Amino acid sequence: MPNENYNDLAAFVVVAREGSFTKAAVKLGVSQSALSQTVRGLEARLGMRLLTRTTRRVSPTDAGERLLRTAGPRFEEIQAELVMLSEMRDRPTGTVRITAGEHAAVAVLAPALERFLPENPDVKVEIIVDYGLTDIVAERFDAGVRLGEQIAKDMIAVPIGPEVRMAVVGSPAYFRRHAVPDTPQDLTGHNCINMRLPTHDTIFAWEFERDGRELRARVDGQLVFNNLAMRRDAALRGLGLAYMPEDQVQADLATGDLVRVLEDWCPPFGGYHLYYPNRRHPSPAFALVVDALRLRS
Repeated sequence: MPNENYNDLAAFVVVAREGSFTKAAVKLGVSQSALSQTVRGLEARLGMRLLTRTTRRVSPTDAGERLLRTAGPRFEEIQAELVMLSEMRDRPTGTVRITAGEHAAVAVLAPALERFLPENPDVKVEIIVDYGLTDIVAERFDAGVRLGEQIAKDMIAVPIGPEVRMAVVGSPAYFRRHAVPDTPQDLTGHNCINMRLPTHDTIFAWEFERDGRELRARVDGQLVFNNLAMRRDAALRGLGLAYMPEDQVQADLATGDLVRVLEDWCPPFGGYHLYYPNRRHPSPAFALVVDALRLRS
């Protein structure tokens, strides 16, 4: 049946259940004559009578009974789903899937969600830690998190975190055995704790900048990890130098458990952004999550 005839079918279902064109017209908010004409049009298209009309009552024919048994429950399901969608608008619910690097997940997403989730018990957030440049559309993510300069121009980008700064750190015990490096080139003589990017299966190069000069150092060492906590722990144990987000080692620097070097080679850079494709009608749950993560000035 063509799509334009579904309204006719819905009208038939109401008339058959009410047993009256008058009652059905009131329920549908249309005139009795218009409703009668709609049902007659459906009968004409099907080539069979669906309703038997008397002065006292309207009742379905055998064909009408069969159609009512088949179509009636479908319209009930649709109506129930529409009611549920309306309730979702008033009380957001659903799952929001986000892909992000570990630091963004730990330093930005987790603190914001700690405040957001208790206030929105029907919203679920799934975070997948991935160091690669994930195609969020192909992988069916609602959004991703990247540094601002890494986001494609066709995506909507919302700032969610402050500037990021890296720090090269080692323990006092380590520096009692090794000289303090003055330049990134001096790192060749040090035991550096590396990070492997799982997605690309490569060792992450330490990035430095000073006076407009950028430098990527491929350092070497005995340890390689793929997460923040183990790199920090290894540095605290005096096993080498670690290249860490500054906020992850601030407490250790304050207590003196870690010592910072090459500070003038580590300027701050643009923070994390939540990015997602343009969508005219985002779900209420997604809109709430975006607002909760948005960086406030």
